Amino acid sequence: MGLFSRKKASAPADEAVTKESPEDAAETAEEETPAAGSGTGRPSHLSPGPYDEADAPQEERIDLGGLQIPLLKGLELRMEMDQRSRAVTGANLVLDGSSLQLQAFAAPKSRGLWDEVRVSLRDSVTSQGGTAETRQGPFGTELIARLPLKRADGRTGYRPTRFIGVDGPRWFVRAILSGPALSDPEQARRFERLLSRVVVVRGSEAMAPQELIPLALPGQRSGVPHRPGDPLDPLARGPEITEIG
Repeated sequence: MGLFSRKKASAPADEAVTKESPEDAAETAEEETPAAGSGTGRPSHLSPGPYDEADAPQEERIDLGGLQIPLLKGLELRMEMDQRSRAVTGANLVLDGSSLQLQAFAAPKSRGLWDEVRVSLRDSVTSQGGTAETRQGPFGTELIARLPLKRADGRTGYRPTRFIGVDGPRWFVRAILSGPALSDPEQARRFERLLSRVVVVRGSEAMAPQELIPLALPGQRSGVPHRPGDPLDPLARGPEITEIG
């Protein structure tokens, strides 16, 4: 596809090491400075985030460079990497068999990206034989899709997926939820709360709109820069890596 799509890597995926830590119970919903994505009518179980780095409340988080992920009991972190360029391209947060893929992109000062990205995603899914429809969620308009995939017997199957987008100051976060959380409201709320506590570190350097904000492995503050213009495909998962230090 065009916008935010990546060519499939030929190398197989390897799973990353589990990262667990005690859940930080501090609530951030009372933060005085509202973050991007906050608004009226947000459910009470959510914080005002995802936060811009300048507005983020104090909380212990996993530092991935362009994203900071709050610690949560039972959380498994899997990092996605382009094995050709060695660029870290995304973070998968796994809880009880469901996963939330997170990526952050640079955005223009004057406007958000989610409206046009959502249309592009919908057109891509439907053009490949899947289905997609919009609905209102706790972060605004979402896209609920059934992504086509080839099953082991050669027939076409479908993977239900929930796309969430949040526009921030000069950045955009795309979250992709899949697994049992799609039909389990309690699991869905855990992921929604997790997303609402994420911090985006955009940095002050010049970046082209829609360029992936660089990520790094935990404990490795600077990662390999993403190559502008190399797309990210929502219909295929990228390779996952083991070298989490």
